[in-house]
Amino acid sequence: MLLQWNKYAQRLGEKGSKIMESLLLINDPTLNGTVITLELPNEGSKLDFESQLPGLLGHLKGHLHNHDITIEIIVNEAVESKRNLNDQDRYNRLLEINPNIELLRSTFGLDLPS
Repeated sequence: MLLQWNKYAQRLGEKGSKIMESLLLINDPTLNGTVITLELPNEGSKLDFESQLPGLLGHLKGHLHNHDITIEIIVNEAVESKRNLNDQDRYNRLLEINPNIELLRSTFGLDLPS
């Protein structure tokens, strides 16, 4: 199922439908019997996804030879909210990712803006 899901997403991307491609690839769907469950981050994404649902269902039903497949969409808005980061917060985050940032900063005498 996942293979056909990804193939469909790739085909949409090649056709220029990048938004739908990213929605399909945002999370791996889960399969429980004939119900495919996909978690999306917000209602807007759900609406975009639902507008393209018939094509996806047709593709999956045909390629998987199972006409009982349904897709359930769960909206999970409990995604971590973006917070305003100051320069020091950004620097600390980059330093966690790559400690060599400190070497670069000290080598070139760079300071964080106040």
